[in-house]
Amino acid sequence: MSGHSKWASIKHKKGAADAKRGKVFTKLIREITVAAKAGGGNSDTNPRLRLAIQRAKDGNMPQGNIDRGIKKGTGELEGVSYEEITYEGYGPGGVAIMVEVLTDNKNRATSDIRNIFSKRGGNMAGHGSVAWIFEKKGYIVINRKDIEEDKLMSIALDAGAEDMKMEDTTYAVTTGASDFDKVKKALEEHKVKIDTADITSVPKSTLKVTGENAKKVLSLVSELEEQDDVQNVCANFDIPDDILKAME
Repeated sequence: MSGHSKWASIKHKKGAADAKRGKVFTKLIREITVAAKAGGGNSDTNPRLRLAIQRAKDGNMPQGNIDRGIKKGTGELEGVSYEEITYEGYGPGGVAIMVEVLTDNKNRATSDIRNIFSKRGGNMAGHGSVAWIFEKKGYIVINRKDIEEDKLMSIALDAGAEDMKMEDTTYAVTTGASDFDKVKKALEEHKVKIDTADITSVPKSTLKVTGENAKKVLSLVSELEEQDDVQNVCANFDIPDDILKAME
């Protein structure tokens, strides 16, 4: 897990800055629409939609946009049909990468993802090639300056969290996917400020990457995240702090 929360925190900061651009809103609306289509438009009974709405609110998306996204998913408004695809591959240094996509054009998405891997020194892999390295987990990142370690550990573990790790400036709380809502709610009830919270593919183990390979991996991951159809990118790298900080 080392390095995972550092990158999650950096992505959160980048996301806050990027929220000024329309691209982030487009991806958030797409997730809301697909979540509503899959599980209905009531966020009380649809955990995926509830999380998508929370992400949108965190990004300061207007409520009207959220409502339209839900209605497109439920069919109350006309909308585009999206396909969910997960691509797998390897980056420089043998880093395993999972790319989660929502697209209205599978051929375009596949071509774009393959080209990015190739251009940045990686390669696409077959279904199941790297999926076994990851597992779906609730993942919550909290700034260390906002709460004492013992207090956070008590709240999180009492609520059902599986683990908590401390890194340079953050705590990373891991939960089972089904316990994510419960742990997040407990933290919110105790007024714990959350930097980022998501259900994501977390690596079971990480691969240490340094030097030029580390920079190449981050360039690959960053370009994948910028592709219009990509919703999330997960990788099992462990990269030195100085290289990660250079990406902020």
